[in-house]
Order: sequence, then structure tokens, then C-alpha cells
Amino acid sequence: MITHSGNRSVWSLFAAALISIVSLHVQAQITPEMNGFERRDVMIPMRDGIRLNTVIFTPKQQPEPLPIILLRTPYSVSGRPAPDQPEYLRDLAADGYIFAFQDIRGKYKSEGTFEMQRFTRDRSDPKSIDESSDTYDTIEWLVKNVPANNGRVGMLGISYDGWLTVMGTIDPHPALKAASEQATPADMYLGDDFHHNGAFRLSYGFEYAFRMEASKADTAFAFDTYDTFEWYLKLGALSNVNAKHFFGRIPTWNDFAGHPNYDEFWQKQALAYRLDAPTVPTMHVAGWWDQEDFYGPLKTYEVLERKDTQDLNYIVVGPWNHGGWARGTGRTLGNIAFDTSTALTFRQEIQAPWFAYFLKDKGSGDFPEALTFRTGVNTWKRYKDWPPKEGVSVHNLYFHPGGRLSFDPPRHSDENAFDSYISDPAHPVPYRPRPIERTYSRGSRWSTWLTEDQRFVHLRPDVLSWETEPLSKDVTVTGSIVAHLFASTSGTDSDWIVKLIDVYPEEYPKDRKMGGYQLMIANDVFRGRFRKSFERPEPIMSNEVDQYVIDLHHADHTFLKGHKIMVQVQSTWFPIIDRNPQKYVENIFLAKSSDYQSATQKVYRSERYPSHIALPIINE
Repeated sequence: MITHSGNRSVWSLFAAALISIVSLHVQAQITPEMNGFERRDVMIPMRDGIRLNTVIFTPKQQPEPLPIILLRTPYSVSGRPAPDQPEYLRDLAADGYIFAFQDIRGKYKSEGTFEMQRFTRDRSDPKSIDESSDTYDTIEWLVKNVPANNGRVGMLGISYDGWLTVMGTIDPHPALKAASEQATPADMYLGDDFHHNGAFRLSYGFEYAFRMEASKADTAFAFDTYDTFEWYLKLGALSNVNAKHFFGRIPTWNDFAGHPNYDEFWQKQALAYRLDAPTVPTMHVAGWWDQEDFYGPLKTYEVLERKDTQDLNYIVVGPWNHGGWARGTGRTLGNIAFDTSTALTFRQEIQAPWFAYFLKDKGSGDFPEALTFRTGVNTWKRYKDWPPKEGVSVHNLYFHPGGRLSFDPPRHSDENAFDSYISDPAHPVPYRPRPIERTYSRGSRWSTWLTEDQRFVHLRPDVLSWETEPLSKDVTVTGSIVAHLFASTSGTDSDWIVKLIDVYPEEYPKDRKMGGYQLMIANDVFRGRFRKSFERPEPIMSNEVDQYVIDLHHADHTFLKGHKIMVQVQSTWFPIIDRNPQKYVENIFLAKSSDYQSATQKVYRSERYPSHIALPIINE
């Protein structure tokens, strides 16, 4: 998933816009398929005359008018198989729908110019366009020109396609009756693909940008080491990217470097600045271990929920990585087992009934406001609100001496009680066990890294850990998790990474190899310069205590009796997060190698400075 360039197309991470040379009128080609569908390829005109390539699949056996399912994408629809082939759509196809797949403006066979996450149009100009208007014009054409449709349309999509689904619900066509955005990005600076709380996601941003904007499309960067941890470390300062490798030829990288803070460039694309009240019944879908866009669907749901007076806003969260609900059974993710086929359940019992109800008037429509899969006990839960308001109380889990974690607050009168470590950018903490393969290479563990056993960094001298005693009863955490870190650094800038971890018992009869496993339940990074403002960073005062309030996002997880709760704190998470020089510079993308320095980090645990994690716990 990626972002855009504003009013120009310099964010063309999928290369420059491809303009199809086709006839000046709508053409259709009908191709019989060796399955239950017939295919039509059409060019649908938009209000400004640009035509968008659309592939339409109609069931051969259609006893009644059917609704249309529309999926819009920047990833090419020409080779799209019939909708009864991919697991993602198979259950919908079995229920009976007409399907339309569309190349968005400027991509593949569609005409026009592509802009990544195109800005919202000027509504005072009737010919102005955006993804919302293109969706409207597409639906208008479909309901008027596709035979035997029932006048209702639904939309869905994952990642960028999920973002396009959200755009379709802004000023929607009257025929759009249901939508499901799945893993949409909501803010590329605060929580999705390219930054988290202002900290740059280096390996992801570097490799994606090169892959999409190199002179040859879909070219992977030629690393000269298998373990990219070593390559990124040898790279040195971020200023070496253009000096030694990109030479100013990768527009996306230039935009990263030109917008290091949360300026208008980032704000105008964020969904919080685009959305108002929900207009169409919308089901948001997220995965607890989504390595790319977990923040997005939760934030989108939250923004719409503020003005949802018609009960149109719903959310589903399951134990998946990015798009994991769309494939396979969902019984496992990495080393973690869920005892049930969560992805099948989603596709058959959640997604299919959702569209059947709103597009066909079938079923009871008994959809909970929030449906989440509670990990640990591995069961689905229904809620009236998300995060739930009833039956939940916030309990603080405090840091104590000797690596202890307790719900009892610290009693140390010495306000200087702390634990410390040396953070050395020359020897950063890896974010997953080495070797760290290229993000999208064959055999890469990128898609499951959030479920990796955290023992690979436990007891490192630059990682602090605190843990409870084995729990005497189950503890269920449901809702928003927030870290309150009282900390100081000898430098003038710093990153703080906080991880909430479920520690399995050393003897785990259910699966012996999971004995002592340290599973991340929630985590994130915070760049210290932004502690007061993401728009206006400022240096940290050396050796002075600051409070860092770090959103660790949401969970629905039971720490089982006999397990332990652990918190880890560190200052590097490499190379998914670029190294903070730990010396304040105006723009880290322009930092020199000499700017990177070691720093002494202190995390305080006294009455005055009670570092803790605020946990929303289900009341017994």
C-alpha cells in the first residue's frame, strides 16, 4: 500500500500513468469462460471524457436480476480470473452476483493520469474528478448498461482497493447500498505503511519505492547481501540513499525527504481530513497482526463512528496479517494456532451474509457493531461499541525494580529510580530474527514478523524487559492500549519502541515447541522529537524526564492463567524503522553519518514518574 503526490503524480509508485490508445466510443468484447460466467471488457466513460477499463463477469445461469459487486484497483484487471476462482470471492460468486473489476484512472488499460491517493475534487466544478466521482460515474453506467441487474451495487477491496472503496462512499451513487473496506490505509504518517508516529519505515519504504519507480517496472533492488539488515547498516545515513543509489531519480523517496514532518502534504491525504458521516452501510475489516495497515481500518471506523447517527458503521477484526482473511483457512499465522478456520468463517459467515442482506434482502441483518476474534481463548466476540464501553475498566500495569511488572503502583520515594541501557545506532536491535530477507522476496518472513518469538531480543543489553508473575487467573484485555513512558536520553532525540507481550509457560503441553514463547500482542514506535507536535518537532532536553504517551492500538486478547504479561522497551527496530541519529537534526533524511551517536536511555519507575501500560480489562 502507498500514498500519493498531492496535485501532481510524483508518487507514481506503480510507474508513470499508462494511457490506452483505444477507439472513441465504448466498446465491449464478450468472451465465453469455461466456468459459470461470461466476460465483457468495456471502456466506461467518465464525466470528463476519460474512459476506464472494466471487466464484467455475468453468471451464465441467472434466473433473476442480480446485484453488482464492484472492485476498483490500481493492480490491473485484464488477467482477472472469473470470480468463482479466487478464494476471496468464491462464496459471493456462489450466492449469485454480477462482478465488475476496474482499472482506476491512469492505470494499465484505463485512460487518464494516475495520482496516488488522489486528493478530493473541487465540488464547485462539475467537471472536476476524483476517485469518488469516477466510482459514481462507473456505477451510473453499470446500472444502466449491464443487463438483468437489480439496481443495487456493493463495493469491497483490500489495501489500496480498500481505500478506493472508502472513496466510493464519499458522495455515493444512490445505487451503492453496501461497502466493505478491508485494510485501508488512513494516515501514511501517523500509523500506516510509510511512518508510525513520525518514525520512517525504512526497509518497506525503500524497497517499495524502488520496485515501483525504477526504470524497469516491478524491479527489485539488487541487494548484495541476503541479510538486508547488514545492507541497511552499511548504507549509513539516509542521505546516502540518493548520494549512492537513487541519485534523485525515485520521486517517492524525494517526497519522503522533502516532507519529514506532518505537513499539509501528509494531512490532506489522511482520511480524517476527508471523511464526515457515513453514507453507506460499511464493514471495516482489520487483522490483529497486519504488518502494513492495521491502523487504517480502525482509524477509519473511529472517524466515521463519531457521526454515525444511522447505524451504518461496523467493524470486524480477526487474527490475520495483511489480507489474511481473503485466503486459506486462517487456522494459523506463523507459529500461532487459532483452533478454528477464521478466514473461512469470515468469507462464508460474515462477508457473504453482509452483502446478501444489503443487496438481496436476504438474512436477518443481525450484524453486531463490532465483531472481533479474541485471541488466547480463540473465540469470536460481539460488541455494541468498539472499543467496548460496558464491562471494561482501565488498569495500569507498572514497571518495578528487578524487571517486575505489577498492577500495584510504585512506592519509590526516590524519583530517580530507573532502568537504563545504551542505545547505539551502530548496533541496532533487529525487528525480526536475522537473516532479514528482502520484504517481498521468495521465502521472506515479512508477512508474519509480528508473530515472531520475541526471545530473540530478550535479555539484550539494549532491550529492557519487565514481566508479571505467572497469572493466577485469566486476564482479558479488550480495547485501546496506551503506554505511558517516563524517560530521558543523554541525546537530543530518541525513538521509543514499546511491546506488550504474552509469555507462554515454559511447559506448554498443547504444543511443546511453544514453551516460553513471547508473542507480541500490541506494539509501536514513537519518535521523541514529536512528543509535543507532529507538525513542529523540537529537540529533547538531554537528561531531562519527559512523558511519552504511545498509542499501542487495539487488542482483544486473553492472557491465560499460568502465562505472564511482559513489556519490552528499546530504541531501535531496524531496518523496518530507520535509525534515529539520537542527535537532533532538522531533517533526518539529510543527516550525515557523523550525526549518529550513542545515547544513554533511562526509563523511570518511581512515584513521581510511574511508567506503565494502561490496559482495558474485562471485568469479572
